[in-house]
Amino acid sequence: MIILNGGSSSGKSEIVRCLQAELPDPWLAFGCDSFVDALPARMRESDAGIAITTDGEVSIGADFLALEAAWREGVVAMVRAGARVVIDDVFLGGAASQQRWRKALGEADDLPVLWVGVRCESAVAARREVSRGDRALGMAAAQADVVHEGVVYDLEVDTSHTESLVCARAITARVHDGGAAPSNPAA
Repeated sequence: MIILNGGSSSGKSEIVRCLQAELPDPWLAFGCDSFVDALPARMRESDAGIAITTDGEVSIGADFLALEAAWREGVVAMVRAGARVVIDDVFLGGAASQQRWRKALGEADDLPVLWVGVRCESAVAARREVSRGDRALGMAAAQADVVHEGVVYDLEVDTSHTESLVCARAITARVHDGGAAPSNPAA
């Protein structure tokens, strides 16, 4: 399992597409955007679900967190059943978000997981956000650093000035070198 964490417009989705092309075995791709898209419409823009303000601030509620926990458990079940999975996530809670993934992985943390930080300079992510046109302006800048606070990675890449394919190849090399090994540093 590979878990990519980075702010909005940091380049995670493109890295995932490159990983699927570069890795010799088939890898399924899931992300926080696809999870949000799967939510009932009434949970979007609600206090219990997820709300995104016009300036890009994201808040999540109790119902969102409950469904997200179930989704994570489901993803982990697929990995335990033998699927290779790469996750594209945004750790809005920094270390607490990583801890929620660790909880889903279980106390033994026996699954091979490669934790990858996808960094991108705030200004670069903000320019990408504008060109995408599908995000609230300000989200990329607000998330660029906060998503990494307290998170422990096995590998970090920076898409500010490095192409997604180069980043994906660095991740692929780490997977081939046994880098997607159980990782549970002492707290």
